Amino acid sequence: MPVRALTDRLAQGLDAVNATVSEAFFEPVLRLGVTGLSRAGKTVFITALVQNLTEPGRMQGMRAFAQGRVQGVWLQPQPDLTLPRFDYEAHLAALGARPPRWPQGTRALSELRLSFRLAPSGILGALGAPRRLHLDIVDYPGEWLLDLALMGKSYADWSREVLARLPARPEAADFLAGLSGIDPAAAHDEGVAQKAAAAFTEYLARARAAGWADCTPGRFLLPGDLEGSPVLTFAPLPLPENPRRASLWWQMQRRFEGYKSGVVRPFFAAHFARIDRQVVLLDVLDAVHRGPAALADLRRVMAEVLGAFRPGDNSFLGSLLRGRRVERILFAATKADHLHHSQHDRLTALTEALLREARDRARFRGAETMALSLAALRATTEEQRPHQGALRDLVRGITLEGRQAAFHPGDLPADPWRLLEPGADGGAWMQGDFAAMRFAPPQLERRPGQGLPHIRLDRAAEFLLGDRLI
Repeated sequence: MPVRALTDRLAQGLDAVNATVSEAFFEPVLRLGVTGLSRAGKTVFITALVQNLTEPGRMQGMRAFAQGRVQGVWLQPQPDLTLPRFDYEAHLAALGARPPRWPQGTRALSELRLSFRLAPSGILGALGAPRRLHLDIVDYPGEWLLDLALMGKSYADWSREVLARLPARPEAADFLAGLSGIDPAAAHDEGVAQKAAAAFTEYLARARAAGWADCTPGRFLLPGDLEGSPVLTFAPLPLPENPRRASLWWQMQRRFEGYKSGVVRPFFAAHFARIDRQVVLLDVLDAVHRGPAALADLRRVMAEVLGAFRPGDNSFLGSLLRGRRVERILFAATKADHLHHSQHDRLTALTEALLREARDRARFRGAETMALSLAALRATTEEQRPHQGALRDLVRGITLEGRQAAFHPGDLPADPWRLLEPGADGGAWMQGDFAAMRFAPPQLERRPGQGLPHIRLDRAAEFLLGDRLI
C-alpha cells in the first residue's frame, strides 16, 4: 500500500476515534429513530414531540423538566448535510391552520436535531458549566423498516411465503390472474418482467390501503429516484425445477438479491445501525377493526423485523469495538384518543400481547422495551351518555367531513388473548362506529409555554430519553 494511502487511512481512523470520544464526553448525541406502518402517525408524533419539548408545559411526566434540569431546548442545523430536514415548521403550521389539517405523511428519510442545555450534575455540579445533549430524530417510512426482514430470506423463500398468502386476499386477484399466464422457466423477457412488477406494485398499494402490514418490498411503494430501475422490477414467482440462468425466474432472483445488497443493506449500514433509541408506532385499533387476520399479520411482521434492530447495551467501549446497538425500543399504539380513557389500559395490554414475541426477543438481547398507548395530538374530548339504563363512554371530535360527532366504537376485551388466540372470532370488536372515526385535528388554542395537547407523549419521551437528561 502506498505511504500516502496508508497515512490517509490512519488519519481517517484517528478522526473517527476523536469524534466518538468527543461525542461521548463533551457534547453527546442521542439518535432516536421514529418509524411505523402507513397512517400510524409518524409525522404528527415527531412534530408534537419537538413542539412539546421546546414548550414543555404539558410534559409533567418528564423528570428533567419537573426537577428544573433542562435550562433550554432549541432547534439546531442538522449534522448530516446530505439528508433532507424534517419540515417541522410546515407540519406545525398545518396543524395550527384555520381550519387545521393533518400534515403530509412520511415518504422518505429525514432528520432533525434538538439541543438541550442541562444543569450540571454530580458532586461538583454547582461549580460546573451547563451540559449539552443533542437529540437527532431520524424519521423513515415503515415500509423501509419491513424491508429489513428480507435480509435473511432468499428469493425462493420470499416468493413462496408471499404466494402462499395472496389467494386469501381480494387485493391480489389481478396479480394472481396475470401470474397464471407467466412461465417462470421461460427465457427472460423484459416486457413480461415489467408487467409482473407493475401488477405486484399495484397489489402492494391495494394491500396497504386495506391495512395489511406485510407490504414488501417497501421501495415499490416509495421508490424515490429508483423508480423504473431494474432493482425494482421483480415480483414473486413459483420456483421451477432447475431454473436456467437465462430464465425469467433467475433474472427475478438476481434483482431481488440486488435489491437487498444495493438498497436495503446501504440504508441499514448508513442510518439504521447508528440508532440508539427507537419508536415503532402501530395503528393497533385499525388492525382490531379489520379482524383477526389483520392482527395476526401485524403480529407476525413485527416479530420478523425486530432482529434488524440489533438491540443491546450501548456502552462506550461497545460503541468503539462493535458498533451501536438499540438500547430502548418503544412500541406505541397510536390514536388512543379514539377510545375513552377507561379502555386505554386494555389497548396497552393488547399491544403488549400482540408484540410479546418481538419484545421477548429484544429483552433476550439486552434492550429495554415498553408498550404504551398514546395520542401525540389529542383530537377528541370525552363524555358519557345514558344508554339502556347505564352510562356509555364516548369520544367526541370533528370528523374529516367537518361535523361534530360522538362515538362509542365498542369495548376491547379485558383479556387480549381473546383477539389473538388461533381461531379468535374478533367480529364483535371495534365494528360499527369505528369505521367512521376519522377525526380532523382540533382547533388549537395555544398558550406560551404550552405544547400541543396529547395523551402520554411525556411518558413516551421519558422512557426514550429521560435518563440522558438527568
